[in-house]
Order: sequence, then C-alpha cells, then structure tokens
Amino acid sequence: MVTIALATRNQGKVREFQALLAGLAVDLRTLDEFPHVPLLPETGGSFAANATSKAATAARLTGLIALADDSGLEIDALGGAPGVNSATFLGPEATDEDRNAWVLDRLRGTPDDHRTARYRAVVAVATPDGAVRTFEGTCEGRIAGGPRGTEGFGYDPIFFIPACGRTMGELAPDVKNRVSHRAKALEAARGYLTTLVEGRG
Repeated sequence: MVTIALATRNQGKVREFQALLAGLAVDLRTLDEFPHVPLLPETGGSFAANATSKAATAARLTGLIALADDSGLEIDALGGAPGVNSATFLGPEATDEDRNAWVLDRLRGTPDDHRTARYRAVVAVATPDGAVRTFEGTCEGRIAGGPRGTEGFGYDPIFFIPACGRTMGELAPDVKNRVSHRAKALEAARGYLTTLVEGRG
C-alpha cells in the first residue's frame, strides 16, 4: 500500500477520487491530514498550470506522491467562461447555488442548441523529486434550463448530458464516475499511477 497525498480539502472531490482509484493499492490522504501544508493557490492561467502547481507543492511538502486536479466549466455562449475561474469568479463567499444562478441568468432566453458546454479536468501526478505529469479529460453537454438533481457538487445540477438524458446532478455516483471529466482524466493517469505504486510498493 502506497500513501498518496490528495492535494485538496474538497470532500466532494475526495469521494470521487476514492471511488475512481478503487482497486489501486493506495492510501489517499487529504491535505486536512497535513496541517503544515498551506492552502494551495490556483493562480495559473490554465487548468494544467493550477493542477501542476498544487501537485508539485503537495509532493514537496509531504514527501509523498501527490495527486491534484483542476477543473471547470467552459460555456461556448460565454466565450469559454467561467473556465479556469469556475470556482472563484464570484468571489470567495459565493456558493455553488450563486454560481449556478449567475450562469442561468446569463443564458436566459438562449436556445438549447446554443447552450453547449463542457466540463474539463486536468489531473497532475507529482513525485517528491519534482517530476510532474498531467492528464486531461472532458465531458460534453449543455446548460440546462434550471437546476435538477442533488447529487455531486459545483455546476452538476445545471450540466445536462444528452447521452444520459439527465443533468450530472441527477446521476448516481457510479454513473457519474464513468462519464465525468475527472473520471476520464484519472483513467488516463491510471497507468502512470500504477507504475509509480508498483515501483514503491
């Protein structure tokens, strides 16, 4: 069993990572278990830059393999916004509900075929020696007319996936973990993680 530092304090992400890495001989520890690690800033200009910075910092400060992701929602009618600023563009006090309401307000009256959007995630895997590799996944969909479902977090209640006929907020966790952007990025990273784990196990 190899301990991996998960560079987040977001419990929604923790649950997803645990499910997505099931079967791999890893013991995931969140940053809550490393009080000397500060909040990791997301000041890069891309998902890859943010994920890389967080993973590299966590690996350096914990001495462990570290796993980080950065993800967000890209809405075509809004020029790709909120994008890399998906979690922060309304300020630190804003809730998921606030951000969803902002999106729905901006798209009021926009027909379905112009509400196309995608979730994008980049997963970074860093080792204490400073090596970092990144892996990307996307999930295509569109913005629903209103929030639906109580599963997941973030923009999930307003992100409709035509192939599923539901919003991500209406999907059972096991279904989400097959189709989500984060699932696809982690699946791309799994081979590399397996190599690292087997080399240290």
